Amino acid sequence: MSISSLQDLFVHTLQDIYFAENLIVKKLPTMVKEASATPLKKAFEEHLEETKTHVSRLDEVFRILGKKPQSEECPAIEGIIEEAEELIGEISNAKTKDAALIAAGQAVEHYEITRYGTLVAWAKELGHEEVLGHLRETLAEEKDADNKLLRLGEDQLNQKAA
Repeated sequence: MSISSLQDLFVHTLQDIYFAENLIVKKLPTMVKEASATPLKKAFEEHLEETKTHVSRLDEVFRILGKKPQSEECPAIEGIIEEAEELIGEISNAKTKDAALIAAGQAVEHYEITRYGTLVAWAKELGHEEVLGHLRETLAEEKDADNKLLRLGEDQLNQKAA
């Protein structure tokens, strides 16, 4: 895709986050399996369901914009996930692994927060009022997921790993 306007960049970024969300749907079950703490497993399971909803919302955003839902390979999210998988594979202690899983989950959430925040700003600039609600809702859920992971780490799991 040739990018020559903010609209092109907006669509490209939608395709990028669509790729990321679909990849996360594939990878979250592994994080559930690798987690040993029940609250962490639950947080990942809940976010898996939310992420499936994010994919559906993006399908709707594409439909509203008159575009076919399409992915653009995202090396950034692939790198974040690859690094997390390598790190998790090197840790045998369950409590330390839980701390690493929280960190990996937060890295993914931070990436998504930046993408959705940008998409909200660009949708406003481009006058795509009809998709703003979808993008804002997902952005709020990503921030909430990040906060839940932060609280799990600070309130319980990081201390157990120490």
